[in-house]
Amino acid sequence: MSTNQPTTDAVEPAAEARTRAEAHTDADTSDLLVTADSDRTPTLSVIMPTLNEEDGIGECLHRIRQAVVDLQVPTEIVVSDSSTDRTPDIARDHGAIVVEPDQPGYGYAYRYAFKRARGDYIAIGDADTTYDFTELPKLYALVESGDADMAMGSRLNGEIKPGAMPPLHRYIGNPLLTKFLNVFYGAGVSDAHSGMRVFSRDALEEMDLQTTGMEFASEMIMEAGASDLTIREEPITYHEREGDATIESFRDGWRHVRFMLLNAPGYLFSVPGFLLTILGTLIMGVAHFDISLGGVTLGTHSMIGGSLLTLVGFEVLALGVFATVAADPVRKPSDPVTTWLLDRVQLEHGASVGALVAGVGGIYMLVMFGRWVSSGFTQLPLLTTNVLALTAIVFGLEVIFSSFFLSAIGESH
Repeated sequence: MSTNQPTTDAVEPAAEARTRAEAHTDADTSDLLVTADSDRTPTLSVIMPTLNEEDGIGECLHRIRQAVVDLQVPTEIVVSDSSTDRTPDIARDHGAIVVEPDQPGYGYAYRYAFKRARGDYIAIGDADTTYDFTELPKLYALVESGDADMAMGSRLNGEIKPGAMPPLHRYIGNPLLTKFLNVFYGAGVSDAHSGMRVFSRDALEEMDLQTTGMEFASEMIMEAGASDLTIREEPITYHEREGDATIESFRDGWRHVRFMLLNAPGYLFSVPGFLLTILGTLIMGVAHFDISLGGVTLGTHSMIGGSLLTLVGFEVLALGVFATVAADPVRKPSDPVTTWLLDRVQLEHGASVGALVAGVGGIYMLVMFGRWVSSGFTQLPLLTTNVLALTAIVFGLEVIFSSFFLSAIGESH
């Protein structure tokens, strides 16, 4: 009994000290925290989406109030809540403004709150204690000084507490998704899916945010990159979460990848299509002109393979043009072929070229058909020239109908 008593005595003063510290922080922020019924206009709006976060919301709000003491700027805390537990009650008890989105979704919760936030600067983060909001001042300073349009906390360049991030996310998921964003959208960041961010209202208005789910985190970086906004990072500490996780690794990861690809038709369609077309054309040229490669001469079968690659490549390239016109993606293709097609080619141009190419191939095949008839319908040898003519016919027809389709979707937009 005597050995346990000192431990109990030590715990109680520590708890009391923590309570006094929280009370002191609350007192310090009483003049800075802007409530829903306040006439003051906040400089900073801190927004958190919540879905049953009663285990961590109180600690997060306390950390935000500590940050407000350091910043010394009028601040409102907006909790965008879809909970069925005590989360909204706890948030109100800590001085937060609670709004209730009328639709589900992580991204929608943020967008709903953005419309109701009043600050010139906006900070966002999750309410599960993984992000230490006492680190907000260094992110806020980058944006407020004009050094960045958006400042992000980098977990991967900072400290990740034991158990805070699964190895699959830390070493594969987050680095891979970050690499995609950097390559496709020129984000230039080390941790694209960090949820702790600060940005100006002007930057928010530059970003045309539309998504409602977890891919919202990617969309924000994609829009920032496409709008040439300046993104800066600061290392942060990532803590173990309180409460149950709501993310599903593979499903949410795929949603990010899917969204990135659909909004980068240049990488999804144009680049692969261009490479396939070039490769197919080269194979057909080598086979048709009997060019020897390392002592090997390609034959008719290679000519057929090259024809298929060329036709598939052109069709994929055309899909990139269609997707750019119809979907208005975040990152439009910048390769010279797609750009030229979008800027210069009209229905009449494409239809004329397609008719010419198909016509040349058709004339040749008519000549070959006449020879076949005159020979008494004996079997004709399969020549590389025959394959070339058939490819020209199919290619020309693709160009004609693609031109009409592109004109149709272009006029509808």
